[in-house]
Amino acid sequence: MLQNTKSKKKEEQKEEKMKLTYILILLLVLPLTLAVDMGSISSSDRATFNEILQPIMKIYNLVKYTATVIACVMMVFAGITYITGGSDPRRRETAKQMVMYVLIGLAIIWGAPLIVSFVVG
Repeated sequence: MLQNTKSKKKEEQKEEKMKLTYILILLLVLPLTLAVDMGSISSSDRATFNEILQPIMKIYNLVKYTATVIACVMMVFAGITYITGGSDPRRRETAKQMVMYVLIGLAIIWGAPLIVSFVVG
């Protein structure tokens, strides 16, 4: 009973740290996005930017699709871990966290172009 209470407190502390980390990241990134002033960009500058961006986007797409395949494999692994966990709550909780982290990673990878286009304009 006492050990169960201690583990719950540790989990609550972990969750609080994660929440604080997310808030800190938001507070650090938000002023940077609001401070961006692109001004007027000439058509030649925009063409140069697009020319530089093409190989970068090819690399990004390769990484994105590779990460998606790896994420699918990790989701299957997490599902198997959850199913075979049986009555072991630690293994089941590990599998749940694995799924959560995979979904967060996919959201970041797939949402990155939206964030960049929002910041750049």
